[in-house]
Amino acid sequence: MRRLRQIAERTPADRERYLDLLRAVAITAVVLGHWLIIVIGPDRRGHLTGHSALIDLPWAHPVTWLVQVLPLFFLVGGYANAASLTSRRRRGGNAVEWLLDRSGRLLRPTTTLLLVLAAAALVARLFGVGPEQIRIGVWFATLPLWFLVAYLIVVVLTPPMYGLYRRYGFAVPAVLVVLVAVGDLARLHGQTELANGNFLFGWLAIHQVGFAWRDERARLARPRVAVPLLVGGLAALVLLTVVGPYPVSLINVPGERLHNMSPPSLALLAAAAFQLGLALLLRAPVERWLHRPRPWLVVIALNSVVLTIFLWHVSAVVLLAGGLYQAGLLPNPPVNSLAWLLWRVPWLLMLTVLLAGLVAIFGPIEARSGRRRQTRPAWLPAGLCAVLRRPALQGPLVVAGFGAAAFGLLDNSLATKTGHTPLGLPTTALVSYLAGAGVLRFLRAVPDQHGRSQPH
Repeated sequence: MRRLRQIAERTPADRERYLDLLRAVAITAVVLGHWLIIVIGPDRRGHLTGHSALIDLPWAHPVTWLVQVLPLFFLVGGYANAASLTSRRRRGGNAVEWLLDRSGRLLRPTTTLLLVLAAAALVARLFGVGPEQIRIGVWFATLPLWFLVAYLIVVVLTPPMYGLYRRYGFAVPAVLVVLVAVGDLARLHGQTELANGNFLFGWLAIHQVGFAWRDERARLARPRVAVPLLVGGLAALVLLTVVGPYPVSLINVPGERLHNMSPPSLALLAAAAFQLGLALLLRAPVERWLHRPRPWLVVIALNSVVLTIFLWHVSAVVLLAGGLYQAGLLPNPPVNSLAWLLWRVPWLLMLTVLLAGLVAIFGPIEARSGRRRQTRPAWLPAGLCAVLRRPALQGPLVVAGFGAAAFGLLDNSLATKTGHTPLGLPTTALVSYLAGAGVLRFLRAVPDQHGRSQPH
């Protein structure tokens, strides 16, 4: 707590504190949304399984327009990434060093999650738990990692994409929106494989708008810009979903012909415009409020462990549901019944307590990820450091590290939730991820041109 107070006291007066709040709010909304809609119960074989309650809650589909805030997270990410990359270059650094900084904050908590799950799977095997049950549990616990795949890709593409934005402005996100529209058209005509590019184009488009938010923040803050974004985005969302062919829910509902999240659709981009307009309208009063010590301290505390909260929130569900089921205390009322709605209250409270415990254990790993080591590690030869600092070698290694880590996470997300997999994770996924994360961890130990090691 003392360290957090020191950070709060040293916050520059011109820092955009509102962004930190939006990031925390976005992740909190995602966590609560997942907890509210998940249904856990035994299947016909007596094994726990889960599914989305949205199948039986059509009245809740419009609510997802407010609680599905991952577009807001990517908007904030674009703003923050553009600002930090510019700051790094202003201090004499380069894009490769910036990517290494980012890799530490993103991958250190993720590596911890995967290693803990692999170790837990091994212990479960030793106690006689079947490999199929282990895979189902690990599959559920790693559901949040699909998001990290998308975010790792937009992060590694930030330097060239920000360069394109600085040169061509809004033409870049406009082209990406057109590409998303082409992909959606292909999906509507049954050519779903042609829409896979939307997984990249959709999130890149939203991230690019985040660049514009940062560079044009004075102009975008005006009501004459924010109001049209809010009203226009909401109107487009209504036309595309209520009138048009897109589902109303911005969270995927099994059985729908189209999904708005997998891959991102035009409806999701409309929601991003709506959310940006709303965020811009609220900025001024909220920013003033955040200059009070207590609110700002809470925001700093949440942001110091925000990725840990996101990564472990489904693991909390697995642990709680498994424990209640083994104790014979897991209720299974029909979805949308009064009993099911009332059960949401103690369910959320217990999950909050359990996640708080997990964050207390693993959160410090993320909180330490941005600290710099001032000297070269004794195990790293000076000559090797000189070689690894060469841009011709360091740049490709960094990109390869990001690519291997992202591929490993993607391979796990695409794998089925059944089957016999070593340690609950596909072997290729685990090896690829650990290889990529290991390369980046090694490179972060190499001091930069100023004699400082990267954050680790």
